[in-house]
Amino acid sequence: MSSSSPPFDNPFPRPRCLAAAAPAGKAKLTHPGKAILAGGIAGGIEICITFPTEYVKTQLQLDEKANPPRYKGIVDCVSQTVKGHGIKGLYRGLSSLVYGSIPKAAVRFGMFEFLSNQMRDAQGKLDSKRGLIAGLGAGVAEAVVVVCPMETIKVKFIHDQCSPKPKYRGFFHGVREIVREQGLKGTYQGLTATVLKQGSNQAIRFYVMTALRNWYKGDDPNKVFNPLVTGIFGALAGAASVFGNTPLDVVKTRMQGLEAHKYKSTWDCAYQIMKYEGPLAFYKGTVPRLGRVCLDVAIVFIIYDEVVKVLNKVWKTD
Repeated sequence: MSSSSPPFDNPFPRPRCLAAAAPAGKAKLTHPGKAILAGGIAGGIEICITFPTEYVKTQLQLDEKANPPRYKGIVDCVSQTVKGHGIKGLYRGLSSLVYGSIPKAAVRFGMFEFLSNQMRDAQGKLDSKRGLIAGLGAGVAEAVVVVCPMETIKVKFIHDQCSPKPKYRGFFHGVREIVREQGLKGTYQGLTATVLKQGSNQAIRFYVMTALRNWYKGDDPNKVFNPLVTGIFGALAGAASVFGNTPLDVVKTRMQGLEAHKYKSTWDCAYQIMKYEGPLAFYKGTVPRLGRVCLDVAIVFIIYDEVVKVLNKVWKTD
């Protein structure tokens, strides 16, 4: 996404994955370095805006029938949290997501651009099927590198607040205690479920986003997107991912909670949920997750695209 390639023949052409622009009639490519920086900025801003919905979703997913249920629904969860801990209670665990959301989005967009730039055709176009594959790769990468340890810590923080005497005093204290008690593997609980969740998440989102963008561009590969269009497409991609993989998200959350020890494996967790709580339990937290994810994906794609536009002006990569 910078200036066009020089008119003379280059005996050492740049790989397509590092091309920042394309001649007229070809789609522009985003340099992976720009994607990493823009993704990190977008991820940090987004989580600060949407965290309360993530908090409510997680609380509802941790609320098991056998306990009995602590919350009657979304409104009751918000009401009890604010009554017991104040407005700041809705932000318990935010620090772990802020520390993790920046590298998570950076890895996601950087890997997606790297993979997708290898898969584009001669005109620089990426079809939706290849967008799905690139999105799957991006999701698996972010799951292993960032999401699993970050999500495990976040879920433990939120679950800890349900205890009569919370033991985690803050992000670094909580991480230290988790590692001291359970070792480094304590931050990698539910890895299989997380990889499945993030891989399917990003595969669905980038598939939908790529399909919608190709439809919108029509015959003009370099057609500019305004933030409103990007936001609408992002919200639709987010909604598709929620309905597609909320059951995986519920299993992942249970595997990362303070009661994770009672499950032998990811599959045992899914079996126990089905046996003791029924199929509807796999869709706990769908409504708050739908609201958060649609807003999340819309905001991230808007900020990402706008930051890339700015970077194209100040960071020449041709």
